[in-house]
Amino acid sequence: MTKPDFKAMSKDELRAYVLANRQDDEAIRELFSRGNPNAVRYKTNSFEETYEIIRKKIEGEI
Repeated sequence: MTKPDFKAMSKDELRAYVLANRQDDEAIRELFSRGNPNAVRYKTNSFEETYEIIRKKIEGEI
């Protein structure tokens, strides 16, 4: 049996396929690679900012 062409599937078709074939890692990877274009992106602190926050917390400054 040949695998379907995941790239040719719509997101809804691919999602339905993944729900029916949960063991198919290739299909799951393709579904997750598409992402959500409307997803909210949150800024994260840099390593230096995080380090400084932790240092201040340990020293009781915050």
